[in-house]
Amino acid sequence: MKYILLSLLILIMGIGTSKASNEPQEGWKITATDTTNYVGISLANGRIGLLPSAAPFKVKSIILNNVFDEYMYNKKDRLITSRVLLGINFANLKMVIDGDTITSQNISHWKQVLNMKDAKLSSSFQFNDKADISYTIYALRGMPYAGMMDVNVKALKKDIKISVSGQIICPKDYNHVVQVFKTPQDNEIRMPLLQTVALSPTGEQKLATTATFVFNNNEEPGLTESVQSPFEHSLTFSREVKSGKTFNFAWAGAVCTSKDFADPQSESERMAIYMMRGNKQAVIDQHIQLWHQLWQGDIQVEGDLESQRDIRLALYHLYAFSRDDSNLSLSPMGLSSQGYNGHVFWDTEIWMYPPLLVFNQGIARSLLNYRADRLDKAKQKASDYGYKGAMFPWESDDTGEEATPTFALTGAFEQHITADVGIAFWNYFRVTRNKDWLKDTGYPVIKATADFWASRAVENPDGSWSINNVVGADEFAPNVDDNAFTNGSAQTVMRYAEKAAELLNEKPNPQWEKVASNLRFYYFPDGVTKEHKTYNGEIIKQADVNLLAYPLQIETDTAAIRRDLAYYEPKMAKEGPAMGHSIVSILYSRLGNAEEAFRMFKKAYVPNKRPPFGALAESATSNNPYFATGAGGMLQTVIFGFAGLEITSQGIVQHTPCLPQQWKKLTITGVGPKKKTYTITHHN
Repeated sequence: MKYILLSLLILIMGIGTSKASNEPQEGWKITATDTTNYVGISLANGRIGLLPSAAPFKVKSIILNNVFDEYMYNKKDRLITSRVLLGINFANLKMVIDGDTITSQNISHWKQVLNMKDAKLSSSFQFNDKADISYTIYALRGMPYAGMMDVNVKALKKDIKISVSGQIICPKDYNHVVQVFKTPQDNEIRMPLLQTVALSPTGEQKLATTATFVFNNNEEPGLTESVQSPFEHSLTFSREVKSGKTFNFAWAGAVCTSKDFADPQSESERMAIYMMRGNKQAVIDQHIQLWHQLWQGDIQVEGDLESQRDIRLALYHLYAFSRDDSNLSLSPMGLSSQGYNGHVFWDTEIWMYPPLLVFNQGIARSLLNYRADRLDKAKQKASDYGYKGAMFPWESDDTGEEATPTFALTGAFEQHITADVGIAFWNYFRVTRNKDWLKDTGYPVIKATADFWASRAVENPDGSWSINNVVGADEFAPNVDDNAFTNGSAQTVMRYAEKAAELLNEKPNPQWEKVASNLRFYYFPDGVTKEHKTYNGEIIKQADVNLLAYPLQIETDTAAIRRDLAYYEPKMAKEGPAMGHSIVSILYSRLGNAEEAFRMFKKAYVPNKRPPFGALAESATSNNPYFATGAGGMLQTVIFGFAGLEITSQGIVQHTPCLPQQWKKLTITGVGPKKKTYTITHHN
């Protein structure tokens, strides 16, 4: 409630001559002053994610991208899957002033500011009447295995004595934990390092975290190690801060694993030493510069500060959870938690990938490389089930094999993922027109996904074709025949494969056209498309039929789009994920109904916002932020709905925008390889 009141106050204060000058700057920042029901915002760099806390100097956890270990999710039945690992946490401090430990209970004027442009979270508070304290946390973009907490302590009326402990905390289910304080020395330069090395629960991964204090002007207070438990130790210094003076220091660390390094222990040490020895400001400046480059791709809303912040927060998370040099993909919860075990779903290709493709083709290519690198495993899976081509897993981990828990029918039957992957590859070509990439990387994947569907479909006695026994986008309807979205996506990727083959002078599989042209779709007597062969009006989890209009663009008849929209929108379950209403919003925009489009835009994410920053949960009734899939859907409503952009064979083009009355102007910058700008305003 206080967050809402604060937002209203900011809006009210902005009215008048000052609004125009303040709004652009404020659109980059979200301020929190209330810790009630606090949900933190992840600071991430595509490799590691730090989840801060409202408690002073605390980071709850560090998430590692694509570093997995075996995980038993049901001990009774011994059901096992893989789960992304927590890093050994280097990002916590303990501060004592004049003998009193700083806690949430003895501070005042607490405030946190998320600066999305610089990708940093700054906390500030007052300790009694003795000190003003502030610190800023970074997940360093230029050093993707490292992070830093930069701290300022200002003594107020009197001199104070501070004691600061930097902590390393190891998850308690890790094994063979070794805690070390070492001081390697080169000539007369000492390099004090706190370090924890451990094995993951099954021993599959070796993890090493090294942390160090960074002082200005080569200052080096005496340092003492203390061990709190077999999983936690700390490094402590003490010093005096004179009245009116400010003391600055940083606590920096790196977490490395055997997944990425042959010697993670030594590499984490080198990274910590690099930051310690004169590079503190350099890595911060590099971090900010790299983030400003990312923000060349931006969405600017004039006249609605709340929407501006919400949109930027969504785009911030997609940028934070990915990078262009990683060949890694995106999990639904990104690097905010171990939600969905860190696995990769259709959420990437259908929901998060399109906005990134528009703004950053380097990141988009990394996401596709993740799939291309696992093509052989997808081919093996298709063969294992008696099909041709490639069959991508519904949940993917580092192996490329199926990682869905076996209790979930989706793992065996939600096969539209294979078409979703192929569609994403063709869309990359449509945006970049990179024919060499298409020949070497794109076409092998597109062809393999199309070959799968040509072998997966079965011919009916009347010459039509069906895809039977699947789970579609609506997961409330398992084991159905001729699901609309599954058939539509299969048809789409087979036709894309034909186009790619023609472009490359390759011979297309004749089954592609035969199957694609004759797949069955079912309809009610009034013309509404049936979600599947036996659908009879049940509540649905999320959009399915409506996906035929967008993003597949199979259904182009306006009357048919309106019919399907009117029928299915009221049937979407409240507990369903946010993306369904994003699709509805886009379709309303494309039908020219700005009022309904804006209502659905807000319905798709506002009920999912969690205080104080507006982190998105998966649904209105869940509490599992940050749901990056929902962020991708929300951004698509703006890019492909309100702004009227569309990915076509001519690249990204603008058709008919549909600007909400609540917005004065919408500007999309950094679009496509040529970094174009599109501006939409109301014409009175």
